[in-house]
Amino acid sequence: MINKSKRKKAKKKIFLESLIVFFIAISPFLYKTYDYLPYDSNGDISLFGFTLGGNGFPDASTYLWFLTSKIVPLYLLIFWFLTSRDWWYHIIIIPIAMYAFQLFEVFYDSDHYIDTDNIWWIIPICMITIPFVYFIRIKLYDKHVHGIDLEAMEAELEELKAKGFGNKHKSTNNEDLEAPSISEELNTKLSTGNIENILKGLQNRLQNWLHLKL
Repeated sequence: MINKSKRKKAKKKIFLESLIVFFIAISPFLYKTYDYLPYDSNGDISLFGFTLGGNGFPDASTYLWFLTSKIVPLYLLIFWFLTSRDWWYHIIIIPIAMYAFQLFEVFYDSDHYIDTDNIWWIIPICMITIPFVYFIRIKLYDKHVHGIDLEAMEAELEELKAKGFGNKHKSTNNEDLEAPSISEELNTKLSTGNIENILKGLQNRLQNWLHLKL
């Protein structure tokens, strides 16, 4: 039963990966689809009883060119996001959102202008994604470059407190108070909470600036 389950999962994984590889391989041809479809005298496409017009563009060819120039990069970025194992892969959400909003604007916007206000729609996503990736970057840099593992330090401090080392030499006299250790100072200065407060201040200033601009 275990081998059968493993074979089933492996088969499913290979099928999905093959599907991804297939769509990546045909992406240049999908992008050029607008060059090879039959157009009538009005510039519309009539295929299998379905007619596609320009939808505000000069003709259907221009409309399809715009769609393929957004759809192809969009699904390639989605594949990259789903398969990436890099620590920064969450940042790929930003270009994905950009292409998605551009398509949304074409399909649902009431005016005849494109690529106008969608940049403002991406700002909230940037304000969430960029600090999140930055926090991950700080932890990795501190751990692998500076050799500072804040989580290990916190665990060590909690263990020492649990053993009673922090309460051994307490005194009401200020001269007898112990100075904070190096690990405690590093933990205070480089803690994610302090960095988060700084970034929240920047985020509030950015929101106020955008409010004034808009």
